[in-house]
Amino acid sequence: MGAGMMNALASLPVLGICGASGSGKTTLIEALIPRFLADGLRVAVIKDGAHRVMVDAPGKDSDRFFQAGADVALCGQAQFFRSHAGAEFSRRARELGQCYDLVLVEGHASTPIQKIWLLGQGHDKPPEHAGEILSLLAKTERDPDALYAWICSWLSGQWSRRPLYGCILIGGKSSRMGRPKHLIRQANQTWLERAVQRLSPLVDQVALSGRGQVPDCLAHLPRLADVPGIAGPMTGLLAAMRWQPEAAWILLACDQPDFSSEAVSWLRDQAGPGIHAVLPDLAGDGRLEPLLAWYDSRCRSALEDLARRGCLRLSGLAGQPGVISPTPPAHLRPCWRNVNTPEELARRGNQV
Repeated sequence: MGAGMMNALASLPVLGICGASGSGKTTLIEALIPRFLADGLRVAVIKDGAHRVMVDAPGKDSDRFFQAGADVALCGQAQFFRSHAGAEFSRRARELGQCYDLVLVEGHASTPIQKIWLLGQGHDKPPEHAGEILSLLAKTERDPDALYAWICSWLSGQWSRRPLYGCILIGGKSSRMGRPKHLIRQANQTWLERAVQRLSPLVDQVALSGRGQVPDCLAHLPRLADVPGIAGPMTGLLAAMRWQPEAAWILLACDQPDFSSEAVSWLRDQAGPGIHAVLPDLAGDGRLEPLLAWYDSRCRSALEDLARRGCLRLSGLAGQPGVISPTPPAHLRPCWRNVNTPEELARRGNQV
């Protein structure tokens, strides 16, 4: 496995449950799954190093396709993928780690991921080249409740290591304002410059979405092209997630000049393992705020599905698993205020 793939997996929630044959891997994973599902987490399991898997009886269609050299996908009430490619595990682990809250791998010594190693009878240590082992468990130490608590702590650590990016939308027509809102000046700065200055210390990278003009001092920032056929904030967020599929995102509009670092910190504090989006409900009346909101990469599939169905409102995520709508503290609620017209701008008291 290349160094790039190893680094990508290192920050994803992919954990091996490994050990010698008969050490109890399957039994332990089977006991852990219901505990995480009860927490609302999406869980996937990879059986790595599997031998003699019976996808279809020898001579049947799928087996004949596979023996002829093709990779075979079976879709129906269940799904199965069988591949000739040795690198398939690494790619599939990465894909699942971007979509699921926890991916458990029942693997072997060569599995290139972080792992827990179960010591079996006659095996008092792992084999050489077993990779990164986080914990060794003897047979008497395999209490599912204790291991569940350990994995919860590990998941929190993995979550905190994931990159957080900021995306500022500058593509609106600003028809009601009559001029580009992101270029309105306040205290010798454009609103866009001010937003970048406030957001940059809180995220790993700021990117700009939209075709708006950008001041020369911000020309170094990544510019994200709109997704063809999609409009509004949805195109900006999907462009961001396609560009950096392993990052979480703070999505901000250029006409929210009063947002603060405290509001961004509050958003991040609401998130964690199992949370896929934080869409604030300012008044507690069910009207959600999709901008100045937090989005995890794990809601991308839901967003792509909304876009395919022609629903381009980010609030369409409401009710999806892992999407929460907390109400911010009263002193932070002005951070979500939009300024859309010259009259609103005048009331705000800007010097332009």
